[in-house]
Amino acid sequence: MTVHVGARPTLTGHDAGLEGFIGDYVNAYMAATRAAATIAIMSTTSPYKSQGGLGRLRNALKFSLQGFKAAFQHEAAFRQELLLAVVLTPAAFWVGRGAMQILLLISTIVFVLIVEILNSALEALADSITIEHHALVGRAKDLGSAAVMLSLLLGGAIWATVLYLRFH
Repeated sequence: MTVHVGARPTLTGHDAGLEGFIGDYVNAYMAATRAAATIAIMSTTSPYKSQGGLGRLRNALKFSLQGFKAAFQHEAAFRQELLLAVVLTPAAFWVGRGAMQILLLISTIVFVLIVEILNSALEALADSITIEHHALVGRAKDLGSAAVMLSLLLGGAIWATVLYLRFH
């Protein structure tokens, strides 16, 4: 992947009225800077990725556990939904009739947790860009919140349907 840095024309040393050695020096510096930026962007291998095999799996597990820990430590909504999951998971075995209903009920719980983690990641990334009010950052956060709400509504509808079928 090649990305061209700077879409507008770049001022060279000669354009700036610098002649001789200084103009050549500025031109060389500008060319080297553009080349270094292009090389850095062209790199597709992250130094943080392992080569594969068991090392990759070990790193994936380690980073996933760090993600769970961060969600639990920093996100009150995740803690509340996790508490709800602890209560509802055993209830799914009592409410559900058969393996498919039990799996469906537990899947809704896990789905809500997944969406909450993704929303938290989006918010953390947005906050790392700017903590000042920005319309697009606000929109991104609102969209993440809407996704969480939809997952909760879907989960509630599925639970209500299974409860209705169980006790009707």
